[in-house]
Formats: sequence, C-alpha cells, structure tokens
Amino acid sequence: MAHLLSRVTHSFLLTGTRGGCHGAKVLGPCRTWHNGGMNQALESIVTSIDHVGIAVPDLDAAISMYGKAFGIASYHEEVNEEQGVREAMLAVGDSGSSIQLLAPLRPDSPIGKFLDRQGPGIQQMAFGVADVAAAADHLRANGFRVLYDTPKTGTAGSLVNFVHPKDCGGVLVELVQKAPGGH
Repeated sequence: MAHLLSRVTHSFLLTGTRGGCHGAKVLGPCRTWHNGGMNQALESIVTSIDHVGIAVPDLDAAISMYGKAFGIASYHEEVNEEQGVREAMLAVGDSGSSIQLLAPLRPDSPIGKFLDRQGPGIQQMAFGVADVAAAADHLRANGFRVLYDTPKTGTAGSLVNFVHPKDCGGVLVELVQKAPGGH
C-alpha cells in the first residue's frame, strides 16, 4: 500500500494526473522515481534549496522593488562576464535560501535571450549540493542531460552546473556547490 501511495503521489505531483508516470509528455520516459529509486538517490545529493533565479531587465529597479515590497535586501552583487549577467543575491529571512536577481549585460546572453522570449520572471531553481561534479555524474548516469561537461564558476566563487529543463518538467535546475566559507 505504501508503494502504491508513493506512486500515486509521485504521479500527481509530476504530471498532475493520477494515471502513473508512463506516457507523461513533459517528463518523457518514466524514470524510477518511486519505491526507493530516483527519489532516494536525490535525497542523498540535494542539501537545500539554494535560490530561485529571477530574470529582470533592470537590476537596480528590481532590488529596490523587492526591498520595498518584501523588506529583503541584497547581501551580494557581482558581474559574471562569462554568463553575461549582473546579479544580486537577496536573503530570504534566516532560511539560508535566497532570491537571485539576474540582469543581462548584453542581449545575446542567456538572460538577455530569456527576457526576449519570455519577459521577466523565474528563470531557474537552484539546489544546493555538497559535490556538484558527483551530482552531475549521478544525474547523467540516470539519463538526465547536464549542460556542462565540468562545473563552471558561479556566484561568489561557487561551482555550478545546470540540468536541462526538458528533463525536469520544464524547469531549468541549477546545482550549486558553495565556495568554502560561502554564504
């Protein structure tokens, strides 16, 4: 019975139906998500929700709006030339999670293209991991496409990689290994 409940819950959460994962158009072929399969493995590599990335056309205006609306402030700002973004991290209380605001440095950057296609909004969900290379290897071994062969340098010296949104129900998932001593 517990296995059946796990399977129905999994099916409802991932596909919005009660019919099981087989034939789910968004996720593609059914992976072993239930009965001790993928769920159990992911619990061992995901340590936290690190941040939610939001694409914005004007970083300063967005920082001001989030401060005025929600009382949250930027604790870290930087420019990442390789990714073509200017970014700010805003702490969400004492949760350890953040909002990452991402503004393009140029129209042909990934964030510039995202804004052109979809407008401002949530661009990615980031999970904290202890070892981004091991997490990427685990995901590849389970049939997920990881965007980079080796991790890239992310915010505040973290190491990052991304899981293709077509393999994650339309969500771009970022894997984040914080730099030693990082926030």
